Amino acid sequence: MASLLSTYTVKELQKKLKTQKILFVVQTIVVLLMVVLAIFSSIDEGVSFQTFLPLFFAPMSVIMFFEIKKIKKELALRK
Repeated sequence: MASLLSTYTVKELQKKLKTQKILFVVQTIVVLLMVVLAIFSSIDEGVSFQTFLPLFFAPMSVIMFFEIKKIKKELALRK
């Protein structure tokens, strides 16, 4: 079965890669801020929902990282 990325043109893949990279950076920064706030919240108030909130968003960053790798691989195959 062909991958979904094979249906895109090279220009569309480059645009998608740029967008994914920007979103990945933004999401990583947000997750890191959430971790810092969770640490401070845990110190002040003890363990709460905010302590575990970054754990729900961290896997999305990992998935985005692997998606970026797939796009780069597809672009490399076309060159």
